[in-house]
Amino acid sequence: MSILNRGWHAVAGACETEIEELCNAAPCRLPASYLSLLRTTNGGEGPLAHQPYYLQLDSAKSVTEAATSKRYEEFFPGFLVIGSSGGGDFIALDARTPGPLAVVAIDMTNIDLDESALPIASDFEAFIDLIGIDAPD
Repeated sequence: MSILNRGWHAVAGACETEIEELCNAAPCRLPASYLSLLRTTNGGEGPLAHQPYYLQLDSAKSVTEAATSKRYEEFFPGFLVIGSSGGGDFIALDARTPGPLAVVAIDMTNIDLDESALPIASDFEAFIDLIGIDAPD
């Protein structure tokens, strides 16, 4: 995967059992490109070329546990949290509307989703193009 040639701090990829468990726990069909990313780096962190400018990707196991327990469901319904900015934002897949899952940043302290959900990319493929790249000056 091309992010490994960028400023991305990778970890070992997820095994197929972890991927399968995540797919079974997720409230929506996950993008193949997200699953491919997890097979390459099951977590990790680095710059993001769009606000919030940093990504700490959660492992497949961590996302599975959050989805199974519905940890974020009460305040952030319709989103699958896949990481954070390392600061005050969740990074999530937006499953509130049909079609490709957009990737958004959600302010962890603001449950008004009309205010706090900031679009990052229209789909996961476009999101991958932003991972491991510093924001333009």
